[in-house]
Amino acid sequence: MGLLDGKVAIITGAGGGLGEAYAKLFAKEGASVVVNDVGSTVDGLGTSAAAEKVVAEIVMVGGRAVANADDVSNPAGGENILRSAIDAFGQVDILICNAGILRDRTFANTSEEDWDLVNKVHLKGTYCCTLPVWKWLKDNGRPGVIIMTSSTSGLFGNFGQANYGAAKAGIYGLVRVLSIEGRKYGIRVMGVAPNAVTRMWADVSGIRDEELDSILRPENVAPGVLFMASELAADHSGKVLAVSGQEVAEVRMLMTEGFHPEGSYTAQDVAAHVPSVFFPADLKRLHRKA
Repeated sequence: MGLLDGKVAIITGAGGGLGEAYAKLFAKEGASVVVNDVGSTVDGLGTSAAAEKVVAEIVMVGGRAVANADDVSNPAGGENILRSAIDAFGQVDILICNAGILRDRTFANTSEEDWDLVNKVHLKGTYCCTLPVWKWLKDNGRPGVIIMTSSTSGLFGNFGQANYGAAKAGIYGLVRVLSIEGRKYGIRVMGVAPNAVTRMWADVSGIRDEELDSILRPENVAPGVLFMASELAADHSGKVLAVSGQEVAEVRMLMTEGFHPEGSYTAQDVAAHVPSVFFPADLKRLHRKA
């Protein structure tokens, strides 16, 4: 038996990279999969038959899958992606919001177009795909799992990715809110901050390490996401996991002990309590891109 026998999963941006790895592993574990991909280039331009190729490879080994090429970044696209699942398989149980693009610039060089498009695909796209699935699960009284893709660029920051980081930080907030709202409906919501070498990172400057690249393959992220989507993670909602071939670790927003004035206080009072206000410097760590 597979971990996802009888389940139907929608995976956006599944024509390559991480989404493709998720789709193939989910199908192997018994899920019927809607492979969504508009076929765009990394910066959001162009078209291809990427989704159909992944579907053909899944079907060839005995899996069940259908392709969908709708744009995640508008409400009609989100509705059509859900409709593909209902028409083909009669239900939906799992949504993985994975589709994304990059337009990296330093903040001073980030145009309004660069800002809007990246936020439209990542943050609005997550909204557009989640809302119809959320309503369908709620209205049909069915439990479900929604996994949204955040990033260490949003959770910790990364040079040259103000637009991307802002969108990914917004997704973290959405995970937290929907995990609270989903409790009464049996809808689990989790976030993943994946670290893998994909085409989105192919042009990122830096020295490539073949041994590290072999560890940071999308296929080494997929088992962590499978865990999140399966009943193995039934007791976990509202949590974000950093996942790669090197680690699977929860990421949390934390507070220090803090300074607790009784009523009015001065800026100098805050300065006097700096050791309680801030985390110790030795708790800082170098966070890899994702």
